Amino acid sequence: MQAIKKLTTAGELLDQSVGWAARHLHQAVVNHGDKEIREYMDSWVKSPYVYKMNLFFDGNSIQMGSSPRFNMYGNEFGLGKGLAVLSGYANKFDGKVTLYEGREGGGSMYLEVCMLPENMDRFERDEEFMSLVDEKKAI
Repeated sequence: MQAIKKLTTAGELLDQSVGWAARHLHQAVVNHGDKEIREYMDSWVKSPYVYKMNLFFDGNSIQMGSSPRFNMYGNEFGLGKGLAVLSGYANKFDGKVTLYEGREGGGSMYLEVCMLPENMDRFERDEEFMSLVDEKKAI
């Protein structure tokens, strides 16, 4: 597991669109390729450690989890295509976001957002964000 950071200020984030933020996150993932992964693994072999969330996360951040590199619906165990991908109970905290490709494919996605109730209330009142949410599928 590797953490990739993309830093900005709250002011810059507020001045820009949701698309601007998504492009920056996308670029961070795209730029994290074979070379960066091999460098990380080489350094880890020289000085191994166990990944601890508190080393990579502070309370004023949003942490994004998952990866578009994995085909989450490609596994077939004889019961048919999975209905949903869920991250389970581990590592749930205020500001944790997990993104998965949607079951429908074609650019659809499932977004799991973990927030304290007062923070979720503020998010739900953000008109730009809510204009992008398909409320029929929001759980």
